[in-house]
Amino acid sequence: MTSLTPETTNPHGGHTLEAMSALWSGELRSHGRRVTKQRLAVLAAVHGHPHSTAEEIVQHVREDLPTITVQSIYVVLADLTAIEMLRKFQPPGTPGLYETRTDDNHHHAFCIRCGRVEDVDCSVGEAPCLTPSESHGMTVLSADIVYRAICADCAAREAAEQESSSGPTAAVAP
Repeated sequence: MTSLTPETTNPHGGHTLEAMSALWSGELRSHGRRVTKQRLAVLAAVHGHPHSTAEEIVQHVREDLPTITVQSIYVVLADLTAIEMLRKFQPPGTPGLYETRTDDNHHHAFCIRCGRVEDVDCSVGEAPCLTPSESHGMTVLSADIVYRAICADCAAREAAEQESSSGPTAAVAP
């Protein structure tokens, strides 16, 4: 697997897109896949817009490849997920979201109001983060955790709406 350090997973810092394309090309070849502009465009779109839905990825890929079909993008997403170059996760009640951060055991915080998703590093630093009370004879490889939350922006907006809907408060004399 390509080692994507936090600096390379940040689309605004770290390696250039050319450097990332070289890393991805090597990884594709190591999985017996041809390096195609479609695969590289999907990887670049997901890398630049982590936690995107397939439909959002279609829009981003079409900025570079306007004639690519939706079906082609879905096939590439499925293939890249199968070879673990992409990770797909699905917060409750949402479509699947994709990311290129696949080389570590991290989790996600999901705002139940606006849908914002943030990465949360593993609390113990190695997989699995949790030990189940019963493994049913299975070897646990990882634990996917989604923290359901309300982000600071939504909480502030809700507090402001609550304050404005309650009207002015009358001062009470002691």
